[in-house]
Amino acid sequence: MTNSIHVYPYIPNSVPEVKARMLAAIGASSMDELYAEIPPELRMQRPLNLPEPLLSEHRLKRHVQSLLAKNTSCDQVLSFLGGGCYQHHVPAVCDEVNGRSEFLTAYAGEPYDDAGRFQALFEYASMMGEMLEMEVVSIPTFDGHQAAATAVRMAGRHTGRRVVLVAEHVSPDLYSVMQNYGRSDLEFRRAPFDLATGTLDMGRLASLLNEEVACLFIDNPSYLGVIQDGPAIAAAVHACGALLVVGVDPTSLGVIAPPSTYGADIVCGDIQSLGMHMSYGGGHGGFIGTHDNEALVMQYPSRLFGIAPTKVPGEYGFGDVAYSRTSFDKRENGNEFVGTAAALWGITAGVYMALMGPQGMLDLAHTIICRNAYAKQQLASVPGIRIPHAEQVHFKEFVVNFDASGKSVKTINRALLEQGIFGGHDLSIAFPALGQCALYSFTEVHSQEDVATLCEALATILEK
Repeated sequence: MTNSIHVYPYIPNSVPEVKARMLAAIGASSMDELYAEIPPELRMQRPLNLPEPLLSEHRLKRHVQSLLAKNTSCDQVLSFLGGGCYQHHVPAVCDEVNGRSEFLTAYAGEPYDDAGRFQALFEYASMMGEMLEMEVVSIPTFDGHQAAATAVRMAGRHTGRRVVLVAEHVSPDLYSVMQNYGRSDLEFRRAPFDLATGTLDMGRLASLLNEEVACLFIDNPSYLGVIQDGPAIAAAVHACGALLVVGVDPTSLGVIAPPSTYGADIVCGDIQSLGMHMSYGGGHGGFIGTHDNEALVMQYPSRLFGIAPTKVPGEYGFGDVAYSRTSFDKRENGNEFVGTAAALWGITAGVYMALMGPQGMLDLAHTIICRNAYAKQQLASVPGIRIPHAEQVHFKEFVVNFDASGKSVKTINRALLEQGIFGGHDLSIAFPALGQCALYSFTEVHSQEDVATLCEALATILEK
């Protein structure tokens, strides 16, 4: 930026006269005086290296549109990407409701008056609770990663223990968020998985479980798409007095028993698959669910909505439950800090679940699991491809190995993109022991023709 003075049309205090009046109002002679407590050697003494400002709305709009035009969306190409953000059909009513002025605001989807918001979030939590078969569900956290990080901290506070075991085959991004969020209170250790099966290594897990462990965190289905033996894992964890925290994809609950049925103490996950578009990485919201165990419920940092009768016979109201445990009430003494959440996405997910109903969620999950089985069968027949955990039951995604082809996932994905296809998520860096592998995802939007197109493209690329 040049040293000339710019007046920005969207920033009133960029006008020199306005800035001077503001400084006078607080008794400061200059902007430098506001930063007097910062040592001079820590202050930047030159203008930021920024391009010239765009001073008209038209030029600014054109610039932003040119940046957006560089993106290639999954509506433009055939996509098999997964790994945490998925392409699903989003019913039009989801967009219609989450765009209503009663709900849509610039801050957390939470206006300062209640135009049905409390009831909408209560209904969302109730439907999530029904799917999870748990009585208490929080309003959405920022995303599923934060929900998992909060869940293990809840387990630490509840048990009074410090060690958290995390399955080695969780998302690297998820593990990073967990560590960042919980490292001040918790010690994180990895629980290895079996390379041959893609499931948790039960023998090595047993050697890690002891009276120091607060909880074990697993995903089920796992990040690699494999459905794991929940009851056996729960029994091992509970034997040492620890809690089992399970991350779950809510779209799987139409065909897979919820974690609560095999002993999970805390269940968490992401609601992006419940009516949210893949919007530059996805609109995300995290959920946390538990049974109505008062000691555990009091460890929730987030808001919980309940229903209660009012003074008017037959009338009910919706509002906060156990508000005193939150940072809104306790401030710095709260369980955790709770800031901007994703309540609007909770309302959207509630609309999606209400529209689908129990039969719709069953049909969705059945469709996804069948299409994954079909895709797995078809890809296994392509020369140069091996499906590492082919004997396992997968949901939504599975690992594809290209070692026999002699080509890297990066090379293959680049060639696929030239044909208008987003290939699988590259696992070769995060999971080097798996070799040149990618995670391929298939949902209800993928047809048999889509699978055939992918197989033909891969066959052509791998034979070269």
